[in-house]
Amino acid sequence: MADSHGSAGPPIVNMQTVESMITSVTNKKVKSIVQLNKKAGLRRKEGIFIAEGIKMFLEAPLESVLEVYVSEGFHKVSQIEQKLKQCGYETVSEEVFSKISDTQTPQGILCVLGQSHYSLKDMLEGQEVPLFLIVEGLQDPGNLGTILRTGEGAGVSGVIMSKDTVDIYNPKTIRSTMGSIYRVPFFYADDIVQTVKALQKDGIKVYAAHLKGEKSYSRCDYTGGTAFLIGNEGNGLSEELSEAADNYIKIPMKGQVESLNAAVSASLLIYEAARQREN
Repeated sequence: MADSHGSAGPPIVNMQTVESMITSVTNKKVKSIVQLNKKAGLRRKEGIFIAEGIKMFLEAPLESVLEVYVSEGFHKVSQIEQKLKQCGYETVSEEVFSKISDTQTPQGILCVLGQSHYSLKDMLEGQEVPLFLIVEGLQDPGNLGTILRTGEGAGVSGVIMSKDTVDIYNPKTIRSTMGSIYRVPFFYADDIVQTVKALQKDGIKVYAAHLKGEKSYSRCDYTGGTAFLIGNEGNGLSEELSEAADNYIKIPMKGQVESLNAAVSASLLIYEAARQREN
């Protein structure tokens, strides 16, 4: 498992390239990967997760890579070949790769990685003007992955999640991050309200995009330490967490639109903060 400073989990296992090929879908390793794709509890217990595709493999920190599997027909271009030699890998038949893949159009490469773990202290360390996203009860894995990816683009200090938020290591979340999972600090708070209060004690202002908000999000000052609250897709923020915010803000709507997708709302808010900090 990783330590609290974001280092990767179990020690690297440098697999050797072998002549033999896994051809049975009942192989122990194959069955294990299938279960890891399906079960968040197993991923947590083992401290590992699955990342699939060329980009996710190439961007994976070498020290986090535990196992690599490539399909029989996978074309190894030079950059991939070099990393495969460093990591070691196993070849599997096309039928087996189809079984272990979680995508409709597999790219033919998949890796097992150690999870990373961070604390709030880690995320605040060295941050003169922190910028956080605080996510409560988000259930769509694609939304969470997009939030991480957008967060990296806007320069967030980290993403904080309530315990009932979807597993960040869900395969769909991993794909949606497009590699940001390797670089953006995150953690699940045991008590999201108490975490908000801890941030406020550290001088960070907490904003909630809320129906009661009267001031447009673009008219607030985010040049100091800032955190934005993002709620569940259907129900928004809980009353308790909303009440913990320093300010309510609104994202102006035209037409008959009542609210925006959670990831879109998060993007607007953090990029407005990033814009202000550049000026």
